[in-house]
Amino acid sequence: MNRTILFITFILWYLLPANTTVAYTRQDSLRGGNGSGRSWWDVQEYYLYINFDTAAKSISGMNIMTFITTDNPGDSMQIDMQEPMVLDSALYGKRKLKIAREGNVYWIISDFKTWGIPREYQVQLFYHGKPRQAKLPPWDGGFIWTKDSMGNPWIAVACQGLGASSWWPCKDYQADEPDNGMTLNLYVPYKLVTICNGKFADRQDTKDSTASLWVWRVKNPINSYNATFYIGNYAGWPDTLKGEKGVLDLGFFPLKHNEAKASKHFKVTKEMLHCFEHWMGPYPFYEDGYKLVEAPYLGMEHQSGIAYGNKYRMGYLGEDRSGTGVGLLFDFIIVHESGHEWFGNNITAKDVADNWIHEGFTTYTEALFAECAFGKEKAYEYARGEWKNILNNRPVIGDYGVHDEGSPDKYDKGAAVVHMIRVMMNDDEQFRQLLRGLNKDFYHQTVTSAQVEQYIMDRSGLPLQKFFDQYLRTKDIPELEWYISKKEKKLYYRFNNTVEGFSLPLTVKGGKREADISVSGTWQTTSWKKGGYNVQFSKDFLVRTKP
Repeated sequence: MNRTILFITFILWYLLPANTTVAYTRQDSLRGGNGSGRSWWDVQEYYLYINFDTAAKSISGMNIMTFITTDNPGDSMQIDMQEPMVLDSALYGKRKLKIAREGNVYWIISDFKTWGIPREYQVQLFYHGKPRQAKLPPWDGGFIWTKDSMGNPWIAVACQGLGASSWWPCKDYQADEPDNGMTLNLYVPYKLVTICNGKFADRQDTKDSTASLWVWRVKNPINSYNATFYIGNYAGWPDTLKGEKGVLDLGFFPLKHNEAKASKHFKVTKEMLHCFEHWMGPYPFYEDGYKLVEAPYLGMEHQSGIAYGNKYRMGYLGEDRSGTGVGLLFDFIIVHESGHEWFGNNITAKDVADNWIHEGFTTYTEALFAECAFGKEKAYEYARGEWKNILNNRPVIGDYGVHDEGSPDKYDKGAAVVHMIRVMMNDDEQFRQLLRGLNKDFYHQTVTSAQVEQYIMDRSGLPLQKFFDQYLRTKDIPELEWYISKKEKKLYYRFNNTVEGFSLPLTVKGGKREADISVSGTWQTTSWKKGGYNVQFSKDFLVRTKP
C-alpha cells in the first residue's frame, strides 16, 4: 500500500475506536441516542442565519427551527451545540425560554407537556463563538479558514463525524432530517462568492459595500452534517442534464485561477450522472440541482453541493486505491462523493453505527462507474483490488445509540458485501433493479441496516442473514480450508472462522474439473476424478484459503 493511502487509512482507523470495549459516556448517549429530549419532536425546517467575522475567526447567528410534536413531550428539549460554541438564548415567540448547558448539549426547559400533539411550533436559537478548526479535514473536521494560492480568503466547513452542532445549534441526529429542507443566509465579506447547498435565492450587498448577504434554499430533506458553505474567489458556470426526471440544473464552481483546467476536468460529470441514473435510478434531488465546488480539503458528499479537492488529478490524489491501474482512469473524488447522493444523502442510516449503508454502497459506485466507462472486467478488477485496504480491526457495524461509526472497513468491506451479493444473484439486470428499488422505496428516508438487509433478501430471494451477520457484525474473514484425497479422488472443503449456519456458493477449478459447491462450516466433498492439484476458488468472494 502506498504511503498516501496508508496514511489516510491509518487516520480513519485512529479516529474510530479500535475495539468494542469502549467505555461510553453520557455525552456519547446524548449525541447518538434518541433520548427523552429528542424523541417527542420531529424537525420540519431550519432557517439559518450566520454572520462571519473573518478577522476573529468567529461566527454568530440564529436558527429558526420549525418542528412538530409527535409524542407526549417531556419537560425539556435537547439542542446540540458543541463547545466552544455558545447558545445565547432560545425564544418561543417573544417568550425567552430557560436553557441549561450539559457539555455539548443545551436543555431547553419549558412547559412542553402542555403543548398540543401533533402540532407545529417554532423556536429561535441565538448563538455565537469560535467554531473548532479542522485539523485534518474532512476526517478530523471543523472550520477551514485559509487562503487560496493567489492569497484570497477561502473559508469552508466539513463536519461529518464531528457533527453540524460544532457550528450551529440543531438536532444533530441522523434519524431526523428537516422534512421541508432548510434556508442558509450567510453574511460574508464583500466580493467573496458564497455557495451553499440547494439553489441560489438572493444576494444583497450592504450600502457601504463591506458585506453581502447570500441566500441559498434547500427544498429536500438534508442530513445536518451535509449543510455547508464555500466562501472564496470563485468562478462558476451553469449547465443542464437531460435526466430520467427531466432537466437537472448543474453548477460548477472552481476557484477563478483554476477555471480553465476545471472546465476540462469536470466534463466527466454528465457521463457519471447518466451512469449513476442507469444503475441507481433518478438523481434524488432534482429540485435542488447538482453542484461541484472546489474545496480546501479532499472532498465531501455535501448534498447538492459536492466538495471537490482532488487537485484535478486522476485517482485518489494521483494514487490508485485498488492497486490495479483502473483507479487512475477516473477522478476518485468526483465519482465517490457524487455516488453519495444516492447512498448517504437519499438513503440515510438512522444511526451512524449503520453507516456502511452510506460508505459500502457508495464505494461500490466507483466500480459501477468503471463498468460504464471501461467495461465489466475492469470494474470487477477494481472492486476486488480495493479489498487490500480492509483492516478487519472490528465489526463494520458499530455500537448503537452512542454515535459509534464502527470500523473504517465500512468502505471497502461494505463494498465487498455489495459485490458478493451481485455475484450470488448472477443477474446484472436483477441487481440493477435492486439498487434502483432501494433508492425508490427508501426515497428520502432514514433506515436501519436491518431494513436494508431484509429488503435485499426479499428482492434477491437469497437467504443472506448469516452472510450479513458474518461480514457486518464480526470482524472475521471466512477461512476456506480444503485438501484433496488422492485415494478417494475427492476434494474436501469447509469454512472456519464463521458464524453458525454461514455458507457461500463458490466455484472451484482444477485440471479438467470445475464444480459449483456450497461451502459451510462442516466438511463436505465433491468428486475430483479429473481434477488437478492447482486448485482455484472463486475470486469474487472475500475469503481466505488454507490448503
